[in-house]
Amino acid sequence: MTESTPFQRAQAAMDAAHAEDPKREATEGDGERPAELLYAQRMSDWLARVAPEASEPLQLAVRAQHLRRWEVPRDDYPRDRPGYLAWRRDLGRRQAALAETIVREAGYDEAAVEHVGALIRKENLKRDADTQALEDTACLVFMAHYFSDFAREHDDDKLVRIVAKTWRKMSPRGHELASALTLPEREREIVARALSA
Repeated sequence: MTESTPFQRAQAAMDAAHAEDPKREATEGDGERPAELLYAQRMSDWLARVAPEASEPLQLAVRAQHLRRWEVPRDDYPRDRPGYLAWRRDLGRRQAALAETIVREAGYDEAAVEHVGALIRKENLKRDADTQALEDTACLVFMAHYFSDFAREHDDDKLVRIVAKTWRKMSPRGHELASALTLPEREREIVARALSA
């Protein structure tokens, strides 16, 4: 029997947690799958394009982005901008702590554990290459897989503001990959408006 590596153990533990997500999402060919497990796999797939030489801590941080997210509902916070920011901040801290425990138990040293946590909390965005790669990956996954559904729930002006903010968080590599996405007509027009604003 082949001995598993710390990376394999950590990713398997994260995926087992993702698989407990009660929300299911339909996929082409695979039927319904746990939504957060599908999200995690999409994150890993996009990271391979953003940063093909990504370190193991970066790969694990990307995989853990939404770790047990469903346990902290958005509706537990006020439905305003401060409430949204507090929810995001609390989620980041919680997901970082959960991921750090998994990574530590998988056999990584404390430097790797701390690096994974810092990445999930998005520390030093724009100054740290790994944090920026994670941010680019999250933005690309949103645009490629979730933007169209999100767009159906919001008016164009709000979407233009959101895309403009998203674009500002991305690196030139992220912009290059986002520009190559095939989006529906309305979403293409929103992106064009956001970039010309």
